[in-house]
Amino acid sequence: MISTPICDMLGIRYPIFQGGMAWISDGKLAGAVSEAGGLGIISAMNANAEYLREQIKIARELTDKPFGVNIMLMSPFADEVAKVVAEEKVAVVTTGAGNPSKYMKDWLAAGIKVIPVVASVSMARLMQRVGACAVIAEGGESGGHIGAVTIPVIAAGGIGDGRGVAAAFMLGAVGVQLGTRFLVAKECGVHQNYKNKVLKANDIATMSTGKRLGHPVRSIKNPYTKEYFKLEYSNISDEELEAYGRGSLYRAAVEGDEKTGCFLAGQIAGMVNKEQTAKEIIEEIFTQAEDVLKGATKWVK
Repeated sequence: MISTPICDMLGIRYPIFQGGMAWISDGKLAGAVSEAGGLGIISAMNANAEYLREQIKIARELTDKPFGVNIMLMSPFADEVAKVVAEEKVAVVTTGAGNPSKYMKDWLAAGIKVIPVVASVSMARLMQRVGACAVIAEGGESGGHIGAVTIPVIAAGGIGDGRGVAAAFMLGAVGVQLGTRFLVAKECGVHQNYKNKVLKANDIATMSTGKRLGHPVRSIKNPYTKEYFKLEYSNISDEELEAYGRGSLYRAAVEGDEKTGCFLAGQIAGMVNKEQTAKEIIEEIFTQAEDVLKGATKWVK
């Protein structure tokens, strides 16, 4: 069985994180992933302290194994949810959309392992200096930067099966983070329309939007994303464009609105073709990864 230093560090069986996806990664999904041996992660998204406490409670009812919370640092509730994770002493905190330095002292004092998402080598080095135990390098280019820090690196983005996991390990990562694959986990409470779109996706089903506003996202093509793309390159103001996008993920994930919802998914959506339990997903991925790694020298003489 594949085991890496991140398994010993966090007390997990498999070196796999379930991504913190807004309106999707709740206590039920995180609890199921952790119980299956990975690291389940609750998304604090733009929710308040009360919501997060409830989701932590749900996860703890489902598993006694470690799980994490993802905090989006741009959230208006970032300060209060940062306090909640310290009070609840969750095992792991992952962060995105900002610099978590201001919270590090309290989190480390609470015994929390902090693993920020980083987009650059300089940020990775800063996070190492302030006490992060690892970093998540997100994006297809991340492998080239793995040697920049001495703390472990988790690879994220574009990974959906054992081949991707094996490739990440060969590039020096000690773990992987997956989001899209867990969208179709049976324990995932996302609307069935969302799951169906992922299951029906092919290799050209997604598109990228949002570059104009500085926070590009990838989602499955539908009337909403096509219209957004047109507006992005029109004379509409940035404020109007922001307003057009507001609430679109909620409409997709919770309401299943196929016309005005934004169905976020990675390019690997075309590789996902069946619903499985979180346990089945993790075990299948690592069985595949072991087979790939065993045959790693097959084509090399």
